[in-house]
Amino acid sequence: MSFEYLIDPAKGPQWQGLLPGKPQPYVLRRGEGEHAKLFGDVFTVLLSGDETQGQFGIITADSPAGDVIPTHSHNETHETFYVLEGKVRLFFEDGDGAKQSQLLTPGDFGYVPAGFAHAYQVVEHARMMGTLSGGFERFFQHMGAPTDSTSPDQPPFIPDFPRMQAAAQQHNMQFKPDFEWPEPTA
Repeated sequence: MSFEYLIDPAKGPQWQGLLPGKPQPYVLRRGEGEHAKLFGDVFTVLLSGDETQGQFGIITADSPAGDVIPTHSHNETHETFYVLEGKVRLFFEDGDGAKQSQLLTPGDFGYVPAGFAHAYQVVEHARMMGTLSGGFERFFQHMGAPTDSTSPDQPPFIPDFPRMQAAAQQHNMQFKPDFEWPEPTA
């Protein structure tokens, strides 16, 4: 399988259709958006950098309990975590470089600026909404597989390592496999 489209997205899947692809008003109804399956999660792009002139994108994630998103950092991407349902443990480095762990429950919000290592674990089936620096919202689609369904009953999509590496490289992201977090205290 070739991953050339990750370097030149015009050669691969086109993620346009419901989103206008340029700055203009629009409405999406419940369950609409551009969906991608990645591992057990369904990521939905509600707003992309195309509609905001590269400023930001908005996604939702429907994630099963037990999911662990490995430690990584982004050179240019700021990321937010707003928990709509469920429980998510967010691991992050604070401004002093100390390793933190916070359990987020419905209504809780977390923010990780560009350059800070972070990870998260879905403690209880969760729905989250995130705002990201424009363009990064496509990472989940580049690493995952397109789907028309938001059902969590779909089989997982497990990308192979070259696909993960290519998506991370295109989106200026670094996985940190040797990074360890302290055991959560609360």
